[in-house]
Amino acid sequence: MLMEQQRQQIVAYGLRMIRSGLTTGSGGNLSLLSAEDNLIAISPSGMDYSDVTVADIVIIDRAGQTVEGERRPSSESGFHLALYAARKDINAIVHTHSVYATTLACLHWELPPVHYLVAFSGDKVPLAPYATFGSEELADNIIASIGSYNAVLLANHGLVAVGKDIKSSFNVAEEVELVARIYCQAKSLGQPVLVDAEEMVRVTEKFGSYGQQD
Repeated sequence: MLMEQQRQQIVAYGLRMIRSGLTTGSGGNLSLLSAEDNLIAISPSGMDYSDVTVADIVIIDRAGQTVEGERRPSSESGFHLALYAARKDINAIVHTHSVYATTLACLHWELPPVHYLVAFSGDKVPLAPYATFGSEELADNIIASIGSYNAVLLANHGLVAVGKDIKSSFNVAEEVELVARIYCQAKSLGQPVLVDAEEMVRVTEKFGSYGQQD
C-alpha cells in the first residue's frame, strides 16, 4: 500500500476535525504530499469522516490522476495540487468549514490581527474571492490570495490551512478558528483594538523559536 503512514494520518486528522468542531459530516478535506514519491494522499469525496478507513484514502499524482485507491478523490483536489505546485514549503493541507472562520468568509472579511495568535497564519488571514467549489477558478483565487500566508479564508465557503506537515496545518486551522471566534465576539461588543504591525513582526519572529525545536 502506497503512503500508508500518510493515509493513517488523514484518517486520524479527519476524525479530529469533526471532534474539534472544525467541520461536520464529510465537509472539508485533507491531503499530504510525499516529496519522496512525488505523490499525494487525499481524503475521498463525500464520505463521512467517521466512515473513512485507510483503504479509502486516494493516492493521486501531480496531475490529479489516481495512482492507487478505489474511491473518487476529493472534489477539491484541484486547489490542493495548485498549492503544492505553487509553494515548495507546503507538505500538508487542511480545508475546514469551521463556523467562525466561515462566518467571516461569508461577510467577505479578512481576519486582522485582533489577537497575536493570528501569527499562525501571518500578520492576518487573507480572503480569496468566491468561486464554485472544485473549480479551476477557486484554485486560481486561492493561489492569488494566500501568498506566503499559512491560511486563507474562502469567501462564502471556509478555510484552507497549510504547513510543513499535517500537525502544523491542523494547528493553523485550530488557532485561526479561535482568533476568528474572538474577533466575531469582539465585533459584537464594539470595535476591536488590533495588534500593531511592529508587534506582529516581533510575535512572528518569536514564533520561529517557539515550542520544542527539532
